[in-house]
Amino acid sequence: MAFWNRRRSIDAMLAPHDGPALKKTLSWPHLMALGVGAIVGTGILTLIGVGAGLAGPAVMISFGLAGLVCACAALAYAELSTMMPAAGSAYTYSYAVLGELIAWIVGWSLILEYSLVVSAVAVGWSGYAVGFLNGIEIGGISLALPEALTVGPHVAGGIVNLPAVFIIAVVTGLLLLGTRESATINAVLVVIKIAALIGFVVIALPAFDAANFSPFMPNGFGSPSLPFMEQITGQPVVQTGVMAAAAIIFFAFYGFDAISTAAEETKRPERDLAIGIVGSMVVCTALYLIVAAAAIGARPVASFAESPEPLALILRELGQGTAAQWMAAAAVIALPTVLLAFLFGQSRIFLGMARDGLLPRRLARVSVRGVPAVVTVFTAIVVAILAGVMRLDELASLANAGTLAAFGAVGVSLIVLRLRDPNRPRVFKAPLWWLVGGITVIGCVVFFFSLKGSTQLYFLLWNAVGLVIYFAWSSRNSRLAKGEEVQG
Repeated sequence: MAFWNRRRSIDAMLAPHDGPALKKTLSWPHLMALGVGAIVGTGILTLIGVGAGLAGPAVMISFGLAGLVCACAALAYAELSTMMPAAGSAYTYSYAVLGELIAWIVGWSLILEYSLVVSAVAVGWSGYAVGFLNGIEIGGISLALPEALTVGPHVAGGIVNLPAVFIIAVVTGLLLLGTRESATINAVLVVIKIAALIGFVVIALPAFDAANFSPFMPNGFGSPSLPFMEQITGQPVVQTGVMAAAAIIFFAFYGFDAISTAAEETKRPERDLAIGIVGSMVVCTALYLIVAAAAIGARPVASFAESPEPLALILRELGQGTAAQWMAAAAVIALPTVLLAFLFGQSRIFLGMARDGLLPRRLARVSVRGVPAVVTVFTAIVVAILAGVMRLDELASLANAGTLAAFGAVGVSLIVLRLRDPNRPRVFKAPLWWLVGGITVIGCVVFFFSLKGSTQLYFLLWNAVGLVIYFAWSSRNSRLAKGEEVQG
């Protein structure tokens, strides 16, 4: 069968596969903690300032729009993940519904997303860690690291961002211990992170001033940009307004898709996946809106829009220096939960693609502890190289582009599968599936064209490279191409 018609059979996908299996050790509390751990991170801690700078107090609408699209995507993920509880997330669903070529594009986009998220968060954590170490002396000896070992070669005199590589190595070690053990540690760190945000709200609310919400929408609603407008005109296109902020704030919401990559390791996937995915989105959306309202009410937007640590800055301006230090400390302690969730998710996507033969099959080996050790270490090496030597500030928004592609594919898969196979048993059914799928797809398209033109271009270039690899190797080595599996 030609590559454009190859689809995995859902029934064959659910059948036992050859080789050691991943251990089923997770329940819904672990999954919710995994989702919240991935979602609540650098997004709310830093992007609230960036979003407020673009949209003003109307960043509240931006949070709502991004949350709406992600909530619909979460419902689509919940239905598909309970039907197909296999490692691979959006890649797996696309393979069964939309075919091998689309699945490859989605998987390749997810590799981009997860790699950049892990690397960017590791670099962000490094900045906090370096500042912390610079202020510590033991026996008169400073723990400060040489600058050459704290930045990559893109900075004059830099060699490698050693702290970023270190934290990736630590998180990788946790994952290799076992899924349940790493999930338990993750849950503890998530509690610390949520407690810090709740503490911020409690401190900021007494300083609430409704006047800070006027003018509410100083930069308007905004509109999507034409693809590559910057390249066509030769002039930078500055996107502002609610939509531009929503496209960036989207980064603050995704992460729940990492839950679906844990499907094979879930004790009761038919129940726990839906609870974990939808529950983590509900918790995080409510928390984000409350934190955003408290932040804007406490201080004028202009006072924190440019800050890399807006919440800590607001606390300092309120005379709460000690609380600001605790907020920063909580960020340092809890940010590794984002690394853990996304490194976990990326290794499972690699695992799914390797099992299908689209990547070398040796990557699909599972250790005696029920962990895909080879692919976990391989993933860690890739993201550690990115974090250690590359400049990620201009490339970080590519993570959004990769996620939008995956979410859009999940929305399309939901609609197509409902129309193609309406009688297939569904443990969890997305309500108003046509509306949920439609909002997911349309929202992802609009957000994509609200990104910078350069980001759109780099995303297409990344996938052009991926298509070369697919046609040169993967399309001829997949299990379906070799007739090793019944097709759908």
